[in-house]
Amino acid sequence: MNIRLVLSLLGRAMMVEGALLLPSAAVALMHGEDPRALLQGALLVAALGLLIVKLSKPKNTNLRAREGLASVALIWVALSFFGGLPFYFDGAIPSLTDCFFETVSGFTTTGATILTDVEALPKGLLFWRSFTHWVGGMGVLVLSLALLPNMGARTGHLMKAESTGPAPGKLVPRIAHSSRILYKLYLALTLLQLVALLMCGLNLYDALIHTFGAAGTGGFSNYALSAGHFQSPAVEMVLAAGMLLFGVNFSMYFLLLGKQWKSVLRNEELRLYLSITLVATALIAVNILPGAGDIWTALRQSFFQVSTIITTTGYSSVNFDKWPEFSRWILVLLMLVGSCAGSTAGGIKMVRLNLLLKSVKHELYRAVHPNGVAVVKTEGRAVGEGVLGQVLVFFFAYLLALFLAVLIISLDGFDMVTNLTAALSALSNIGPGLNIVGPLGSFTGYSILSKWVLSVCMLIGRLEIYPMLLLVIPSMWRRH
Repeated sequence: MNIRLVLSLLGRAMMVEGALLLPSAAVALMHGEDPRALLQGALLVAALGLLIVKLSKPKNTNLRAREGLASVALIWVALSFFGGLPFYFDGAIPSLTDCFFETVSGFTTTGATILTDVEALPKGLLFWRSFTHWVGGMGVLVLSLALLPNMGARTGHLMKAESTGPAPGKLVPRIAHSSRILYKLYLALTLLQLVALLMCGLNLYDALIHTFGAAGTGGFSNYALSAGHFQSPAVEMVLAAGMLLFGVNFSMYFLLLGKQWKSVLRNEELRLYLSITLVATALIAVNILPGAGDIWTALRQSFFQVSTIITTTGYSSVNFDKWPEFSRWILVLLMLVGSCAGSTAGGIKMVRLNLLLKSVKHELYRAVHPNGVAVVKTEGRAVGEGVLGQVLVFFFAYLLALFLAVLIISLDGFDMVTNLTAALSALSNIGPGLNIVGPLGSFTGYSILSKWVLSVCMLIGRLEIYPMLLLVIPSMWRRH
């Protein structure tokens, strides 16, 4: 393990985080608040980052897979810790565990919260809390690569470790160029979402907060009632449409810009994503129709909640925890599935679900025709046994992490539905679950141990298991 290289990358990412805290300090000043907590956090993390960079100075900048995985995991843990310090310095969240939980939830775009009175927080801190969604949505290292293209290392392993999905690829040959293209697309869609919310009548501050949440598919709001605060069908539909767009693989937008329409229309993952969204919306709308009053209200409420759950955003326009059991469990299944690979969303991803379904079909065919020849294909190309094996291993590891998390947090004595959906929402980076951790609840009742377990689940889910698990393997840290 090239420790100096890992530390150098960590220091540079910390310097970027220091700069990212400054806009929130400016927001605090604009609203007549004391920005010292945010400025202290910015100065501390930037100074420590600069010191680490100066002291590390790696002689060998050849970044191997192990350095890439270790760097990604350590950077996400460190930025979540230091990003939570402004809440601690201000006194808004007096527990370091709760500060870490809240900031991990922000950067991993989970949206789970320990806050019981979110509207009591200063506007500057609430801005930072939601801004972490936007930064974490595309990835803190993708942003660092875009801002610091000469990070002094071959950075392909960094982007691969931080990207979502089983086979992330470059849009163009150079990694730094790919990072800038991704962020240009991300910024363009963010601005589109912001303008649409402003046209719906939201003020700039509220529009920015909810744009960050929708773009990063995170779900933090500055209101206790989340998106339901606005009581506006127009705001609901704009947010729902925006969340669906950010749940699409960003390479699809790159193809659209290149006028490769047929490639987009033939994309199996995109078609599965939209099909599941439509079917789930229709099923829930029919199920909640008696309580909604009319079909249009039922469709609007259903579409919004399906959009926010399948994209792992976590906004709420109604208290879906009061919906019939059939609708609630459809939402739980959507929590597990998630959106597309290469998007800002969490979950196991549509591309993996597609391959799992095709693997089942393939095994059924082999059972009926043992001498037949059948190949699993996606996008017209054969999928190797190695890729299918990786998908199955990932799915098993995902379920194992979920089971262990539920087992540990069950020590707190909450009911099974609360614990299952709390762990699932953390691992899939959703935010709200059911019962005590429903859309109007919070995670504050969990013990310190459970909050750390759930925080680790959020990181495991966002980094797709392996970078975090490899940190505890001794062979990862050997020099040779």
